Amino acid sequence: MALDDPHSRPSDPPEADGPPFQGDEVLPCGRLLSRVWEQEYDALPATDPHTVSCPYCREAVEALATVDAATRALRAEHAPRLHALTDRVMNIVRAEVRLGRLLPLADPDRDLRIAESAAAKVLRRATDTVPGARAAGCRLAPEGEGTDVRVTMTLAAALDLPLPDRVHQVRRAVLQSAGQDLGLAVSAVDITVVDVLEPWPPLGPGLATGGGT
Repeated sequence: MALDDPHSRPSDPPEADGPPFQGDEVLPCGRLLSRVWEQEYDALPATDPHTVSCPYCREAVEALATVDAATRALRAEHAPRLHALTDRVMNIVRAEVRLGRLLPLADPDRDLRIAESAAAKVLRRATDTVPGARAAGCRLAPEGEGTDVRVTMTLAAALDLPLPDRVHQVRRAVLQSAGQDLGLAVSAVDITVVDVLEPWPPLGPGLATGGGT
């Protein structure tokens, strides 16, 4: 009996136009399910008398068409949600990059962290409270395996005091702020002076220093 006969027996071998896919289904008419769907997808069933007249092929195509339509509808429905989720994830990633690394606070039992950028901002502000000193840059990094943190700062300083004295003042201010304001255990504060602050010009003898006459 010809394979194109719609009444072929299920025991007839499948078409020999190519190797079947692993797990591919052989329809009762002997056609491969993948081959039938391929013809339907390419809009070629009208050119194949077997596909047009075979009830098994038409039933398989209708079932696959229903599944395909449902899949497309789900994709269309969830695509905006997937894009929104992707955007949220990327925003979090970008925020973490801007914040820098997370540093451990000196409380290992609670496993608390602070962003490097936030800690550096506080320590730069503490530096700026020292007369004749301005923070140029501040980096923090974990030191060892515990909660210790090492601070590396660049500084602009005035020369009205010896530089070692001014650096000592800045280091003390940084250590105090790190411990009291942030709860960081700072193991060292490395300071490099990279610029000189110009002192305010002295008042001339004919300039008033306050109100009144």
